[in-house]
Amino acid sequence: MNRPAGADFPERARLQFLARVIDRERRDLQITDQRLFVPAFGIEQARRLDADLDLAERVEAFVARFGRLQDTLGDKLLPQLLRALQERPGTALDNLDRAERLGWIESTDAWTAMRQLRNQMVHEYIEDPAVLVNALERRHRFVPALLAAADAMRQEMLRRGFLS
Repeated sequence: MNRPAGADFPERARLQFLARVIDRERRDLQITDQRLFVPAFGIEQARRLDADLDLAERVEAFVARFGRLQDTLGDKLLPQLLRALQERPGTALDNLDRAERLGWIESTDAWTAMRQLRNQMVHEYIEDPAVLVNALERRHRFVPALLAAADAMRQEMLRRGFLS
């Protein structure tokens, strides 16, 4: 079997699995993002969440899918990809700094801001509609950067021959 340099078969299989997961998570986030923000999500929608189960589920799906894709990229794929490239993964912050230098993420600071927003929305129930709208809108604005990171890491895997 012809194997790419720097990735043994179990590493390659893991990367291929993670690429499939990322593809699905990316697609699901894009669908939910569009369903929630077209037309724009605003104060009136936030006030209707208790009465509009479909809308409430879209908000919940958006929050969960955003967080899941970010977790999969940063906590699973990034360290695995670094190992496949014969690099030693470090702390999450070290890995993000390396990903920024390699052009896989826009910036470590932006990624950290996304993570803080994710943690806020997962761990705190937001009752104030204005605060909820603001938090969702900020997360919505991060979607392109998150999708670009997924694309960049996938392109690197293709370029290195880890994916076919």
